Amino acid sequence: MEETKQLGHLHPLTQMMSEMSDIFREMGFRVADGPEKESEWNNFDALNIPANHPARAMQDTFWVKPHTAGQLLRTHTTSVSLRELAKKQLPLRVVSPGRVFRNEATDATHEAQFYQFDGLAIDRPGVISMAHLKGVLSTLYKRLFGENIEMRFRASFFPFVEPGVEVDIKWGDRWLEVVGAGLLHPNVFKAAGIDPNEWQGLAFGGGVDRLAMIKYGIEDVRHFYQGDTRFLKQF
Repeated sequence: MEETKQLGHLHPLTQMMSEMSDIFREMGFRVADGPEKESEWNNFDALNIPANHPARAMQDTFWVKPHTAGQLLRTHTTSVSLRELAKKQLPLRVVSPGRVFRNEATDATHEAQFYQFDGLAIDRPGVISMAHLKGVLSTLYKRLFGENIEMRFRASFFPFVEPGVEVDIKWGDRWLEVVGAGLLHPNVFKAAGIDPNEWQGLAFGGGVDRLAMIKYGIEDVRHFYQGDTRFLKQF
């Protein structure tokens, strides 16, 4: 009797990133990739995160020894956006999904490794605005979760944007932060060798894992990384 073999399938986080990439492509973005081991310049300096910023501390970042080499495991895929911006092929519409690393304690909504998407839209001043940012993100979340999804935009601070906002999505009976965003800071343009008086842009970045938790009704992010086939077969 011939043995029956089960076909494999894509991991739920891979499925999520694929769906998101398709949505962004429909909005005119292309998808980019970059290295997981990154330079201190691309991950921090060029993104307006100074040397004394707490995000650089050992408890927040996985540094590659020796520390003096200035190499680390990227803490966000914003480093990929910076690489794309530095190519100076403007105007630019790019999104970069990928794995990132944070040296932090794990719990139901945090992991030491997770997946993030980061995006940039760069054009001449007056062409890009906060209204476009809200439109892009609202389109993404409504496509993922339906037209009735509850969202809120609130003011926040991130070193590489000014002004900055956070976006929350209603998850059960509480709000869950899903993305940080804003207009790209002039210092980031300067670090990439681009005149901020000639170009303006929006930037956004958030976790894929949390979106998958909302979409699939998963209470603990750690399920994605435990390799339990009983869990994975549901997708």
